[in-house]
Amino acid sequence: MPRKKQVTLRTIADEMNLAVHTVSKALRGLPGMSEATRKAVVDRARELGYRTKEQEAGMSAERIPWVHARPRRFAMLLSGDMPFHRQQLEGVQIRLNELGHTVVPVLLPSRLSDIGQLEEWQTKNGIGYMDGLFLTAALPERLEAALLRLPLPKVLLNYPPDLAEVDSIVWDVEYAVHRSMEALHERGHRHVLYVGEIEPLRGFRLRWKAFAAAAKRYGLEEPDPDEHVTGHAADRANWMEKLQFELRSGRFTAVLCAIPGVAEWVFAAAGSLGLDIPGDLSFVGMEHEALPYFADMSRPALYVREAGERAAELMARRIANPTLPYEHVRLKGAFLEGRTIRGIET
Repeated sequence: MPRKKQVTLRTIADEMNLAVHTVSKALRGLPGMSEATRKAVVDRARELGYRTKEQEAGMSAERIPWVHARPRRFAMLLSGDMPFHRQQLEGVQIRLNELGHTVVPVLLPSRLSDIGQLEEWQTKNGIGYMDGLFLTAALPERLEAALLRLPLPKVLLNYPPDLAEVDSIVWDVEYAVHRSMEALHERGHRHVLYVGEIEPLRGFRLRWKAFAAAAKRYGLEEPDPDEHVTGHAADRANWMEKLQFELRSGRFTAVLCAIPGVAEWVFAAAGSLGLDIPGDLSFVGMEHEALPYFADMSRPALYVREAGERAAELMARRIANPTLPYEHVRLKGAFLEGRTIRGIET
């Protein structure tokens, strides 16, 4: 891999068969190209170690050192092998590699039931010897609270608990719900079925809270969890029965699928009832990335990998500046129109 000093805009442009001007605009976030082209340019520039003057200045302004005197080693604590965990980890790895450090994924066993077992697990995995910890979303809240008390630099990739003294970053699901409801309301939908668990995670509860707040803002009826599909999806048979009951009730013109990983089940349930999307029901999903089999699905953009990148920056900033106030960063994404929303008359 060429060193940074050997890489120029011309290097990237020639390699990608693009104009230097196009590469420059892509790296500065200027319009004039597809998002796919922009992403390809940015990714390749990062692989080659190229940074613009603006990027250098931005890191300096945020007091984030590019490389410390010694490489540092961090742990990213995971509660399971979920797709969004892999995206988070990828983002953290990309940014830490650029900053000269490494991160090790460490699985937190579900069998841990008390603080004594947690301490034994920490010792076995050398957690106390890490330079810092990244705590991911979906960690059991009781164990998360214990991990937040560890005397190590930490960054939480989740909404922080009340009174938590920790830097945190999250892809803003509350904002995503509000944007989704706005898109549906603008197209005439006043009766939206909410599909998604509302317990036990903070992110689940905040999604439902945002849904209720959006309903109030638009003067709609206050939603009752029992009249929506808010139960646990682990019991798939009963969950599908409840979903099909609500879909065929005729009370709803649209569905907001607020939890990733269940959009395909909603499509399947609608299909089994002979309901067309969007002909009979409009649909918005909240998936962490585009689904190849639902490429035209309307959805809010959720910046999971980008949250991982920003988490790495927050960690570097915290280590270099331990007395700075804690920050909570929310990444807000645009609404991606897709083709699963149909306008109706009100």
